[in-house]
Amino acid sequence: MHAFKQIWQRIRQLSGDDAYERYLTHYAQVHAAQPDAALPLSRAAFFKQWQEQKWTGVKRCC
Repeated sequence: MHAFKQIWQRIRQLSGDDAYERYLTHYAQVHAAQPDAALPLSRAAFFKQWQEQKWTGVKRCC
């Protein structure tokens, strides 16, 4: 069962499905202690921002 959990976590990491959880972990470790820190984004706001960054602008090499 432990191996399945590791495989599942790896699949979520590769697909980006765990991006919000990683964002919250990063926020708690880096930004939460700052006195002027804003609240973390909601899941919906995070994914909206993530999609806009992914698809806005030129995404080609040439």
